[in-house]
Amino acid sequence: MTGDGHRDLDQPDIEQLIDHAVRLLAGRRWTCLTGAGISTDSGIPDYRGPDSPRATPMLYSEFTGAEENRQRYWARSFLGWQRMRRAAPNAGHRAIAQLGAYGMNGLITQNVDGLHEQAAADAWSDRPIVDLHGRIDRVICLNCHQLTDRADYQDRLLRLNPDVRSDDDLGHAELRPDGDAVVEDWSHFRVAPCANCGGVLKPDVIFFGESVPKERVQRCYQLVDESEALLVAGSSLTVMSGLRFVRHDAKQGRPVIIVNRGRTRADDLSVIKIDAGTSEVLAGLLQGLRS
Repeated sequence: MTGDGHRDLDQPDIEQLIDHAVRLLAGRRWTCLTGAGISTDSGIPDYRGPDSPRATPMLYSEFTGAEENRQRYWARSFLGWQRMRRAAPNAGHRAIAQLGAYGMNGLITQNVDGLHEQAAADAWSDRPIVDLHGRIDRVICLNCHQLTDRADYQDRLLRLNPDVRSDDDLGHAELRPDGDAVVEDWSHFRVAPCANCGGVLKPDVIFFGESVPKERVQRCYQLVDESEALLVAGSSLTVMSGLRFVRHDAKQGRPVIIVNRGRTRADDLSVIKIDAGTSEVLAGLLQGLRS
């Protein structure tokens, strides 16, 4: 037994748990909630996995509070984006995109990488996807609220910082799940303002310490209330933005299945907890539901 009361799982146990999950989900409408753990197989690290390096993301108050903080953020993002935009959906993303044909009524993702949308487009899936924490491939002006493409902004930053352009620089940058990277020398990095009004630009993602828009939260509650079960994949559920939906479903008596390496904050609320990688488990779920 582990310290949290769950058994150490060998492969046969995992297969049995997948079969149990298949039987629970078959013939039901259900919602999926994903976290950073589902994108690790695409080369994007998470913040809280068992093997994750220690990382402290920038707070919203820090970003808005000082120009030098924004300068540091965009210097890190400039390098991180070069690798982030080349990431491709993995087997877990592809499995979820196809699970819409087997009862999944929609997806809530805490990730900002856009890989679920790419996988859904490849699979011609029309199930709704709610990007709970926003999208890293968009930039928003905090003054006029105009949205622009992150790739276009990267080009603007490149023109302002022609010496910081080589992929070789990424060898010295530790990528983070929000497309950020560790950069030691950022003091000379130049940041471009909003092309429309000259205001401060921010990636269109929810920073730590920033609130998710109420209408987005309500859309998520609508999805889970229209379902009969909730599948969580690749999230430790440490932050309340995702945990609230698990607590809501459990309170309503709807079953919760959790797939995640390591403990989560809601293990005690799950009817099935599979301590394994998301790619292998989701592919197994898809195969089982197809049978």
